[in-house]
Amino acid sequence: MAISVFDLFKIGIGPSSSHTVGPMRAAALFVQALKERQVLESVQRIEVQLFGSLSATGIGHGSDNAVIMGLMGEWPDAIDPSLIGGHIQQLRATDTLWLDGRLPVPFIWSRDMQLVDENLPFHPNAMTLIAEGEGGLLHRDTYYSVGGGFVVDQAQANSGVADLDRSELPYDFSSAVQLLGLCQQHNLRVAELMMANEKVWRSEEEIRSGLMTLWRAMQACVEQGLKHEGILPGGLNVRRRAAKLHRSLQELNKPNVIGSTLSAMEWVNLFALAVNEENAAGGRMVTAPTNGAAGIIPAVLHYFMKFSEDVTEANVVDFFLSAAAIGILCKKNASISGAEVGCQGEVGSACAMAAAGLSEILGATPEQLCNAAEIGLEHNLGLTCDPVGGLVQVPCIERNAIAAVKAINAAQMALRGDGQHFISLDRVIRTMRDTGADMHDKYKETSRGGLAVSAVEC
Repeated sequence: MAISVFDLFKIGIGPSSSHTVGPMRAAALFVQALKERQVLESVQRIEVQLFGSLSATGIGHGSDNAVIMGLMGEWPDAIDPSLIGGHIQQLRATDTLWLDGRLPVPFIWSRDMQLVDENLPFHPNAMTLIAEGEGGLLHRDTYYSVGGGFVVDQAQANSGVADLDRSELPYDFSSAVQLLGLCQQHNLRVAELMMANEKVWRSEEEIRSGLMTLWRAMQACVEQGLKHEGILPGGLNVRRRAAKLHRSLQELNKPNVIGSTLSAMEWVNLFALAVNEENAAGGRMVTAPTNGAAGIIPAVLHYFMKFSEDVTEANVVDFFLSAAAIGILCKKNASISGAEVGCQGEVGSACAMAAAGLSEILGATPEQLCNAAEIGLEHNLGLTCDPVGGLVQVPCIERNAIAAVKAINAAQMALRGDGQHFISLDRVIRTMRDTGADMHDKYKETSRGGLAVSAVEC
């Protein structure tokens, strides 16, 4: 299975890569399948069934709305988030779904949007879409949103293939041991090795341009997060904090004002809060590698760009490539899905990726880079996914800020060493997988355990 940096980093919308981005992509793919079968024009009824975690927390994550937008022909990387509310309101008022954005199909929400309290075997994030015509069934398929916006259909699930990309990479690796061996054998840095692999799909110019597009989207997300104030949607009455914190930090930068010795860390907190508040509000952001953990990588990269001298676009490119190498290992050997292994798979993976990216651009050896990733992931093991109210707000927003600081510390610790560490990165990733398998389902993005049921008014 070949995984690209552009698979792990994707422009999308909040609040969840597995519950919003994935379902929207799945529904859009279903529409494509109807076109390929030449039955789109014959559809007279659409039924949506959300299973498992998509059923349990789908409303809070906007899964139902995301599926509708996908059926209307929208894709998460291109949709205008501000238009979603109006389209959903119109559908509910008229009981009409505009399939592919142009074909009116009756859709009664209470009948055709079904939440099924049942886990399907392949993955807890499952949805079945059914299209019927005058003569009965036209097409039916089940899709699994396996984390980070990745989508697997039933045929892929049956074959055990989560990704049909079988591209042959010049430096293919499935473990940190293999990655380090290739770097040593060919005298390559991790970013250089990843660049060579990426050239299988795109030219170097396209790769660099695409990664800078991702960086600009991250910057725009932070800027939006610093502008907006007020209460986040969803009913928890969580107040945005980034804008106020930003004003406070700007005051510290004024002449003759004594600033906090921890101001750098506060800026990291600010960047992460800004991203995840935008994500919680359903704004435009970059899945990195998931939405629930989307603030960690941009916060760490913003930290480097703000507090380092002589920063270049090459730093940004190398950061993304090196971070993706660790993301590939986490996805191949464990999971980046909170519904599958808990938040250790989202925040833990993102923390390890950010630590690796920062280490690379600070001059780490491949061994030091893997050590940084190991430290970042190891100290997120066992982290549960227990969002209050099924919303990506509490504890998710603060959790990103904490993990971003942790990633920076992991990189600094690794750079002070020689790359040797007691427990290998591969073993920590396997431990994350095994811990997720042992973790009770109520702690894996169902909002049926942990903080989700312990929230009390103080």
